[in-house]
Amino acid sequence: MVALEAGVLVIIEVRMRSRQDFGGAAGSVDRFKQAKIIRTARQLLQAHRDFARLPVRFDVALVSPEDDEWRIEWIRHAFEASAT
Repeated sequence: MVALEAGVLVIIEVRMRSRQDFGGAAGSVDRFKQAKIIRTARQLLQAHRDFARLPVRFDVALVSPEDDEWRIEWIRHAFEASAT
């Protein structure tokens, strides 16, 4: 998901896991997944040059079942992209 918040381009990875084994949804955003998200974001910025002038933030939204409802935990600034 991509959003614009106060002049910042926010790239949001939405993760859901029904079980908490192996770190649950948060644990699934490991360094390999982060690298894939960063590569995809770079492609987006190359394809849409108007976005390239904006600062970029990487967030993760964790969705999990809780009783008869859904719980959403939003992690802002979950990780950063390196300059390379």
